[in-house]
Amino acid sequence: MSPRSASVNEELRRRSRERFLQAALELVSERGYEATTLGDIADRAGSARGLVSYYFPGKRQLVQSAVHRLMHRTLEEALEREPHTEDGRERMARAIDAILGLTRDRTVLMRQHMAGLLDTAGFVECPEQQRLAELLRETMERHGSQEVGSEYPMLRSQLMGAVYAMVVPNVPMPLATLRAELFTRYRLDWEQGVPPGTEAPDGAYDMDLSRFFETGRESEGQSK
Repeated sequence: MSPRSASVNEELRRRSRERFLQAALELVSERGYEATTLGDIADRAGSARGLVSYYFPGKRQLVQSAVHRLMHRTLEEALEREPHTEDGRERMARAIDAILGLTRDRTVLMRQHMAGLLDTAGFVECPEQQRLAELLRETMERHGSQEVGSEYPMLRSQLMGAVYAMVVPNVPMPLATLRAELFTRYRLDWEQGVPPGTEAPDGAYDMDLSRFFETGRESEGQSK
């Protein structure tokens, strides 16, 4: 068996990282953050416990990157769904609805995400977070902002505030109330995006997270 090429090794590393991100999301959704260990995540990913540390400094960083992945892929789906549109107001409505809808459907994950951001170490600079930032900046630009440098941080803070309000235990604010406030701020019509009650039959949502990850099969592409 000949040695694997550098490109094959890089692909295997990428797939391993993807599996850790997916496993982290699945387990925290099922058990909560505190009840999930790095060993559990490694087992679900089918990898050795020590390999997790090769990609992530610790559990908090891993989970935060995983949630950022879920957020940016959810946002991508919302912005690019059919009928496709370049209209800036419609895209802003879709972005707001994507984040609020994700918070409603994945409350445990989003609550942990907010708790992680409030940790003294702050948020993690990672590819997933950077992609989320790119999408939100682009949304702000297409909405017509002439001052993206100052208005993008405001959009981000407004969305974070809405997420926090929805995940506070015992006293969460209704999605419709927060949506109305954001839609007014950004001069959007209620019918744009995905108005509450029109998301899916019976309020159901897709529990399968696999479409957000590209794990493939490690045996593919290996030199024999």
